[in-house]
Amino acid sequence: MRTSERQYAGIEELRREFMREKGAIHRRLEDFAAVRPEEYFYELVYCLLTPQSSAVNAGKAVEALKEADQSGASVDAAELFHRKVHYIRFHNTKARHLAAAREKFPEIVSRLMSGSSGPELREWLVGNVKGLGWKEASHFLRNIGHRNLAILDRHILKNLSKHGVLPSVPTTLTPKRYLAIEARFARFAAEIGMTVDELDLLFWSRETGEILK
Repeated sequence: MRTSERQYAGIEELRREFMREKGAIHRRLEDFAAVRPEEYFYELVYCLLTPQSSAVNAGKAVEALKEADQSGASVDAAELFHRKVHYIRFHNTKARHLAAAREKFPEIVSRLMSGSSGPELREWLVGNVKGLGWKEASHFLRNIGHRNLAILDRHILKNLSKHGVLPSVPTTLTPKRYLAIEARFARFAAEIGMTVDELDLLFWSRETGEILK
């Protein structure tokens, strides 16, 4: 064991889990890298919907929205997000964020295609897209193929605390705090032989039993 690993708990357990899930994790990362630009809007909507809502329900809502768009049907997003089959919390607010994102999307696409780095794109998205915080912007960029941006949701923070990377789970994340924890996450991942993205999906698999997006 390297000296730098001694501060961490459960490293060998984590590595065993990774070896079991490695193939599926890499296939999921390949899926993200293969997302076509015409799907970017729906990936953005998904990340606008997931905060405090089920990822499964968010996925169902996005598919329903996509079908309506493709058919040319008029859809009330707030009503769509309020349906029992794919209920989304704060559906009215998220419907407004969807409308604003749709209006701004040509500018968003232009920025995504500008050649800017992942961190540069994330900072721009947080400042210019309503409903996207640091976590959501990181999630969106990861889902369209950008790498090494930490998605610091409660599952990730809990696991970082479990392994001794954090002393406890923070209750709030300022931008400065987010970036500091992201740096710790990246250092931990590198020291145990994984990338940020591999470790993120491994933690999600541990929490949900699935390698979700």
